[in-house]
Order: sequence, then C-alpha cells, then structure tokens
Amino acid sequence: MLKIIFLGTAGAVPTPKRGMPSIMILRNGERMLFDCGEGTQRQMMCARCGFMDISSIFITHFHADHTLGIPGLIQTMNFQGRTEPLHVYGPAFVDEYFEALNILGYLKTSFDIITHELKHGDVIEKSGYRIEAFRTFHSVPGLGYALRENSRPGRFNKQKALELGVPEGPMFSKLHRGEPVIINGKEIKSSDVVGEPRPGRLIVYTGDTVPSDAFLPYLKNADIWISESTFSDDMIDKAEETLHSSAGGVARLARAANVENLILTHISSRYSQDTTQLVEDAKKHFENVIVADDLMEIDVPMKE
Repeated sequence: MLKIIFLGTAGAVPTPKRGMPSIMILRNGERMLFDCGEGTQRQMMCARCGFMDISSIFITHFHADHTLGIPGLIQTMNFQGRTEPLHVYGPAFVDEYFEALNILGYLKTSFDIITHELKHGDVIEKSGYRIEAFRTFHSVPGLGYALRENSRPGRFNKQKALELGVPEGPMFSKLHRGEPVIINGKEIKSSDVVGEPRPGRLIVYTGDTVPSDAFLPYLKNADIWISESTFSDDMIDKAEETLHSSAGGVARLARAANVENLILTHISSRYSQDTTQLVEDAKKHFENVIVADDLMEIDVPMKE
C-alpha cells in the first residue's frame, strides 16, 4: 500500500479551506511526514491518519509556513507517551533549528529526536525503497525528496514453467527469486519463465522552488510529482522574483520528465475561491494535472 494524504495545501497564508503545507505518505504501515506547517496535527486528526506512529519528518526548507507545526506535534507525541525515536531530515540548519527548540524547552521528551542534515545527492536506504534528497532553488537552502521503491520481480509464467516440466512448489519460488533449477538434467533459468523486472513506484515532492532541469534525473517517469504552484502564468515575473513556481512552468518540466501525474499544491490565497486558472495554465503543457485539496487522499497503484 502506498498512499498520499494532503494535510495542508496553502501557500504562505492559510485560508478557510486550506491549511499550511504538510503531506503524509503511508507505505506498508510506515508513516512519513513531509513538511509540517502550523495546524498539521489537527489535520491529521481530521484525516484519521494518526501521528503517534510517524517514523520520520522530512523538511524541504525552514520557512515558517513549512515548520511551525513541529513543536506542537512533538509536544503532543510526548503527552501521549511516545517512546519510539523520531527521525527528522532536512537541509542545512536542521541541527540549529532543533537546538533552538531544545533551548525553548520543546524537546524535553520521553523519546529521542534524531536529526539528519542532508545535502544534494544523499540517499536514505529503507526496507524496499529509498529516499533521495536533491537541491531545490528557493530563497533559503532547500531540498526536494524522491521516494523510489525497489524494482519488483517480473511476472511468473506458470504455464511456461509447467510446459518445461517444472512441478508446482518450491521450484516455482526458486525461479521467481532468480535462481535456476534442474529438471531431468536440464537447467531451467529464471529468465525462461519470469518476465523483465517491474519498476517500483516513484513519488517526488519538491517544496518551494523555481522549476529546474536539474530535477529531471529525479522526476523521470515518476508516478506522481507534487509541486508547489504559488502563481498562475500571468504572474511569472512575481514567481521568478520570489523563487517560486508557476503552473505552466512546472507543467512543462513534468512533460519533459515523462511524469505520470502532476499534483499542484502550496496554493496562494489569491486563488482561494477558484483554482481554474492554475489548471488551465498547466494543461497547456501537460494533461494529467490536478490541484490538491486539504485531506485529499491518493492511492498509488503498483506499476505493471
């Protein structure tokens, strides 16, 4: 299971319908939080996705709208008796940020908080997947994150295996694992009955940034790219001045990277009543695009 829950989808200012930036990704029971704006823990309560079991928080950058929910979330975890360590990953200043929280008394907890300062190209290896960090281009140091699953074995051709004389049972499993078997003195290779490996799923989240071709190696063939879209294309000058993205700008990059789906978030309050312009700007360049809403959930299917 791989699910994305959009907890907050506003830009720098919340609106009645949009909370501050935060995304939860659930994978096979593991809960990961990407950014944690003010009010995130309340949104998690509304989404009924739970926060005591969050294993890690990934911070894109240290602007307040992406981080002010962290102290309250940590204190709530402590009040409810958490004992498991919490890992927090982020760009430059993650250690200093948490040292400041410690001085203010927010980190006097019953559990350990372990910070990890990442740089461009760092990889966090997990069971069955990895998180790749890469540089983004905003007014402060920032990182994007690519959650990339390991490839899966190809499809097993049961009929072909039977035709080659392989009996059902342990030999099927060996072949599917890539190991050869011997039948009547003849070697049957895994490749004889197992198709090409199937790619794992790929989710990319870039946080606040101008679009850049430097993202292409991480975006290529992604199932989902979650991108900020603070501005419509008629405000491209403002986007460039503030080092943010326009809808058309990210859509062009999504097309170049052969992304499957583009999801726009970090929506400016100027579009709080109507996001039509953002979608129209993006669809001039890329068809599979939607604007995220608070508490929207997306299941990411396996690739075949």
